[in-house]
Amino acid sequence: MSRPPLPPFTEQSAIEKVRLAEDGWNTRDPAKVALAYTVDSAWRNRAEFVNGRAEIEAFLTRKWTRELDYRLIKELWTFAGNRIAVRFAYEFHDDSGNWFRAYGNENWEFDPDGLMRRRLACINEHPIAEADRKYHWPLGRRPDDHPGLSHFGF
Repeated sequence: MSRPPLPPFTEQSAIEKVRLAEDGWNTRDPAKVALAYTVDSAWRNRAEFVNGRAEIEAFLTRKWTRELDYRLIKELWTFAGNRIAVRFAYEFHDDSGNWFRAYGNENWEFDPDGLMRRRLACINEHPIAEADRKYHWPLGRRPDDHPGLSHFGF
């Protein structure tokens, strides 16, 4: 299975890859998102280690069961060859209605078919007031005209 754009990345293809990843995660569909990773993909997500598509799908199912009304923006930080570094911020609320914003960085490594084989994520989150939310688009893909991270100073 091939997932263009393929490495080695140019600036434009890296930006496209980042947006495709953002779009996928904003579906909040664990099975669909897991297909972007190699069958033996290795993750470090905060202090949790996840290996392979089945564990990725289980991880994302748990995540989006707890993180409700999840909306994510990713932005390219840098790229070289088959690697991309991104920064991101997402907003969600818990089942008690408490809102949070999480900030982080990810380092990605891709196989020749454009599937991510390694994902290293560092993430910090903090509570926010509902009035301080910045991401108000309908659930799903972020509209093309919605501001990105740099606009918000995140």
